[in-house]
Amino acid sequence: MKKVAVCFLCIVLLAWTLSGCGGGANEKPVIYLYPEEEMEVTVKLDFDGTLTSTYPAYEDGWTMTAQPDGTLTDESGREYYCLFWEGESQTVYDFSTGYCVAGEDTAAFLEGALEQQGLTEREANEFIVYWLPRMEGNAYNLVSFQNEAYTDSAVLTIDPAPDTLIRVFMAWKPLSTAVTIEEQELKPVERNGFTVVEWGGTEVR
Repeated sequence: MKKVAVCFLCIVLLAWTLSGCGGGANEKPVIYLYPEEEMEVTVKLDFDGTLTSTYPAYEDGWTMTAQPDGTLTDESGREYYCLFWEGESQTVYDFSTGYCVAGEDTAAFLEGALEQQGLTEREANEFIVYWLPRMEGNAYNLVSFQNEAYTDSAVLTIDPAPDTLIRVFMAWKPLSTAVTIEEQELKPVERNGFTVVEWGGTEVR
């Protein structure tokens, strides 16, 4: 399996560029757990692909003692601030709607888009510092936040179930020329009760 490469050379390929593309790496999905009080939480991932890295080790799932501030502790007493995984799959991502963003505007765009989807400033900061170096130097970036295309291929089972589940997954493509695309409607999310947040993304070349 490998990342899909997009060759943006001529107008004939424009429609393909704006359509769904499949295959590639789901990079740095991280999961934060914020219970209202200390509790033991088990997280299982049913991924339609191959896991390439997890931390702490996934094995048959993660079981952690979670604190309201997001601190996680495993059975040995080791602390973490999130659960991490990466993998490769043949998921087809939806680029029928999205945003064409100038590289120099990437940081400001992501700040607004991530806040709208319910991420805190700290979570958004971690998202942005991971992706910004790969995006801001491009002339443009085609960005689409994935919904069912991602959640159906990476199903989370969390026990006890959270009151609020936020999953932000960004598929994007570097572009040399601006394109016109129908703007994606992002649904605001309000965090209530036991909240679980996940963010990740994939570059589709």
